[in-house]
Parts: sequence; structure tokens; C-alpha cells
Amino acid sequence: MVESTPLPTRPVTSRRLSVGAEIIAPGMVSVRVWAPDHARVAVVMDAARHVLAREPDGHHSGEVPGRAGSRYAFLLGDDPTPYPDPASRFQPDGPHDLSEVIDPRAYTWEDGDWPGVDHDHAVLYELHLGSFTPEGTTAAATTQLEALAALGVTVLQVMPVADFPGAFGWGYDGVNLYAPSRLYGRPDDLRRFVDRAHALGLAVVLDVVYNHVGPDGNYLRKFSQGYFTDRYDNEWGDALDFDGPESAPVRAWVLDNVAYWVDEFHVDGFRLDATQQIFDASPEHLVAAVARVARATAGPRRVLVTAENEPQHARLVTPVADGGHGLDAIYNEDFHHSARMALVGTHEAYFSDYHGTPAEWLACARWGALFQGQHYAWQKQARGTPALHLPRSTMVHFLENHDQVANTDRGRRLVDLARPSDLRALTALCLLMPGIPMLFQGQEFGSRAPFLYFADHVAPLREAVAAGRRQFLEQFERLRDPDVQANLAVPHSPDAFHRCKLRRSPDDDEQGRWLALHTDLLALRRRRPRLAGAHRLDGSTPDAFLLLLRYFGDGGADWLVLVNMGADRDVASLADPLVAPPGGREWQHAWSSEQPAYGGQGTMAWTSGHWPVPGHACLVLQATPVRDREVAA
Repeated sequence: MVESTPLPTRPVTSRRLSVGAEIIAPGMVSVRVWAPDHARVAVVMDAARHVLAREPDGHHSGEVPGRAGSRYAFLLGDDPTPYPDPASRFQPDGPHDLSEVIDPRAYTWEDGDWPGVDHDHAVLYELHLGSFTPEGTTAAATTQLEALAALGVTVLQVMPVADFPGAFGWGYDGVNLYAPSRLYGRPDDLRRFVDRAHALGLAVVLDVVYNHVGPDGNYLRKFSQGYFTDRYDNEWGDALDFDGPESAPVRAWVLDNVAYWVDEFHVDGFRLDATQQIFDASPEHLVAAVARVARATAGPRRVLVTAENEPQHARLVTPVADGGHGLDAIYNEDFHHSARMALVGTHEAYFSDYHGTPAEWLACARWGALFQGQHYAWQKQARGTPALHLPRSTMVHFLENHDQVANTDRGRRLVDLARPSDLRALTALCLLMPGIPMLFQGQEFGSRAPFLYFADHVAPLREAVAAGRRQFLEQFERLRDPDVQANLAVPHSPDAFHRCKLRRSPDDDEQGRWLALHTDLLALRRRRPRLAGAHRLDGSTPDAFLLLLRYFGDGGADWLVLVNMGADRDVASLADPLVAPPGGREWQHAWSSEQPAYGGQGTMAWTSGHWPVPGHACLVLQATPVRDREVAA
């Protein structure tokens, strides 16, 4: 091995990002790493050893011979073990092996006219690259983008791609924040995915995990103990230090990561995982900084930054000027829990505070979260914060996502658990409610492939993960049954992963019916902007089974959405003013969940004095001028 003397370092401003390996000239690579615990750090690039210059703040840097494709690692002090770069742009052989130099300029983008996310028409679609196709690659997922564009979704929410150890996993225990997982392809495959999505009018947001770093393949402590803090109790391990006296490089490591994805991969925003576990007492909370950096990096392109936050704190989506973090939306777990209660009857664990009633859905449509500071019996404490002032656009609502499918009923999808007519009706409500609706992969065609928790960890860790998974599921009393426990999927089993892969069958009539339902609903939402919640809305629950949502339009161009979870009924003489059409207009059917094309039984027409609403169904009606029908007749 050849060793060189320390090389002069250019000012940090000449680099794109503060850390990592960057090509700065033909045959020359700038390397910079934060390792304050070591007086001496060397980089081994293509088998040549170069001692780096130490900077006053604990960074080590230098310019060394290298090129795109060069493999490298760091030697720390007297430790002979080579360690991968904490800001590696690619780990071709996984998190435990050498890093690879990547040239982001080698890819030619074709999305120069892409404007970014259209917030007013955002419809999310969550997908996991490893199970979205049989191949489980980014390239294979790219071939499905035309179908997603035809479906009518507008924003693809990709589960974490930061590299992690093993042959499969959800990605939430990532350890290489800057390295797209080699399991799905090379970095340029992800660039092509985003580029093609933009060409089809689809935005791409990444699910990112900044609340912890996975346990396997995590070498951060080798570089510095300062990455972590014991001042906070983190649910998944050691908390990252974002507010300590030496935390500036840790914050930069994360915020540069945000800029990196937006700049070098043209992503359109982020979904921030479990933000209640991101601890920061700094004047600017890290969550707010993530949104700021994402928007600044994107420039004129519009980005979407959303968050998972179990308590559903309003501060996350409150404007920065008003003391909030300034995100665009948070996930409305309350709507999911109530809807699932109605569909499946799950009244245990964290579903036990919900009743699955139209009154709860009306509250979600009008006010967003159901718990805004009142007592939450399951947690034996108050949950949420006041949010009545927030716009409806700050809530993402859904019937399925990766957590909720996997966390209950052994990964089974709602299509396997619910009455089809009920599922059609609540799918319509979810997709037509104010706010941002979200679908989970395969939901649009009624996929019966389960979505299980899978994670390919090393032997000492895999048993602990499996035991932890069993313990988590024991909060559901039905899942404590020994027979059920004996048949739970083993997270590290390849079978658990392969069972989750979507299987599309174009000739499957059932899949075709579900796909038609979702496609038609999204087309209705797209053609009728008022259904997206940008205008005045009111509603009522005349009884325990019926929900009315009235969307008020200019000049009486109103829409009425009725969800009936009880028996067939007639609402012509319902004592509720919201069912009365505007003056000079009448209600005409625009859509019904009982259309035979969706597997329904058909819907009777509304006539004078006879307004039938099928049981376990959703009707959408449009107020049209009476003369229009007379002329048409």
C-alpha cells in the first residue's frame, strides 16, 4: 500500500456538501469526514493510503487521486480496520464494505421544466421498492410509473432507500443516509426513476429516518461519540445529538443529506419518520430546518414535506412565523383508526378509543385530527394539541399504509378483512375528503399479497428483533393466542419478504374492478376541485349510520357526498337542510360505489319524492340546473 503525505485542502465552499467524497477535477477527489475523536485519519482510495489534514473543528480533509467508481474507506488512528464513509454516496457491497465514489454529473436530466408538487391536487401513493415488483428493483419500478400516472395519483412516497444491511428490509434501520440501497440498483437507477416520474407528471418524495440510525452496519461511533446523546430516551436506540454544544456537524450531516436528495436526485420532498422521536431544543428545531433546507435547495420547484407524528402535534404544520415548524402536512392516524374500526371491528389496543362512526369521519373532514388535547384512554394521558385553526390541507388521510397493514391481522389487507361494499364506500370517503389522500401499494387493485414486517439482520440481532415484534403485537389481545403466535411470520425469513411482493394480473376481474373504482374516484376528484377541499364544506350525521358532506360551490354548483353504513334508506324527506339542493337546481348522480363495474348491485335513480341511498354505499351527487335536464330530455 502506497502512503502519501497530507494534501492541501480547498475551502469547504468549493464542495457541494460538507462531507463525503466528491469529484472536483478529472482524476481528483475531495474527501472530508468528521472524526474529532482521532488525531490522525487516512483515506484508502483504490488501495493507496493518504493521510488527511485535520481541521480545527474535527473534520479531516484532503484531495486525493480518484475517479468515479473508485473504492475507498477510512483508517482511524491506530485502528487497522477500514471503515466506510458516514456520507458514502454508494455502498456497492453493503454497509460493512468499501464506499464508492459517485459522479452525480454523469447523469443527464430531462426534467428541466418540472414545476414540483401541485399541493392543491396532491394524492400520495406509498411504495416499497423491494416488494413493489417481483424483481424488487428501482428499474423494474420505473416500468410501472405509467400505470400509476393513469391511476391518478400525483406524488409517489418511496419508503426509505438509505442503505441497510441484509438482503431485504423496510429500510427504517438504514445506516448509510446518503447511499441509495444497492439492493434496488445503482444511484443512477434512482435518478432515472425520478426523471421518468417527472415526465409523467408524478412527483417523488422520500421517506427519511432522522430519529435514529440502525444498529447493524452503524460505524458512526468509530468516528465520533458526538453523533449521539444520552440526554433523551429514544424508542429505537441512541438519540442523535442535534442540540448539544458540539452538535453542529451532526446537524450539518443531516441537513446536507436533505439538500443532497433534492439537488442530486431531484426529489420533491420528504416524509419524516416518527418525528416525536427527533429531540432538539435548538432555537430552530431540526424538523423545521429540514423543511427550510428542502425548499431553499429546490428553488422555484415546489416541494412537499410531511411528517409522521403519533401525537399529531399541530406545531409541526403551524407556520414558522407563528412559532411552528412549517411542514406541509402530518398523517391523520385518527381517521385510519376510526375507519378500520368500522371496516374490521378492531376495538382493542390503540383502536380502543374509536367507534368507527360517521360522526368521527365528519369531525376528521371538518377539523382534521380527532384528538386535539383531550384524554386518550389507551395511553392514559392527553393526546394531540389544538388544531381547529389549521387548514384541512395539512392532513394526510389513508385506509392503509405500511405500518397499519403490517401491525395488525398478520399483514392482511383490508380487501381480505372487510365487507367489499363497506370498503368501497370508505375508499370513496377517503379519496374525496378534504386534505391529502394516500394509497398504499397494491391497494388500488385490491392486492391480496400481505405486507409483513421483514428485516434481514445478522444472527445475534435477528432473534431480538423477532422477539420484539412478537411483544409489540401482543398489545392486540387476539394476537396473544398461542396458535396465532405460532403462525406469525418470522421477520428474517426470506419467505416473509417474498410473500409481500405485489402480483398484478391484468386478466383478474376482481383486480380490474378495484382498479376501476380507484381510477374513477381520482378522476372525479381531479375534475372537480371542490372535492379536494379548497372550498367551503359542511356536513352532518342524521343518525348513527349516515354521513352527509356538502361541498359548496359558486352559484349553487354544490356537491353532496353521502356515506350510508346502515340499511337501504330514502333521504328525500330527511329533516336536514344539507340534503336540500340549491334553489333552481336538483341533485343528479355523479358517482356510486354500487356500480356493477366495481362489483356493486347497482343504484336506483332519484326521482321526485324518492331519493334512495343503498346500504353500505357511497353516493356522490352534483347540483345541476333544472333546465339542463329539461333541455336534455
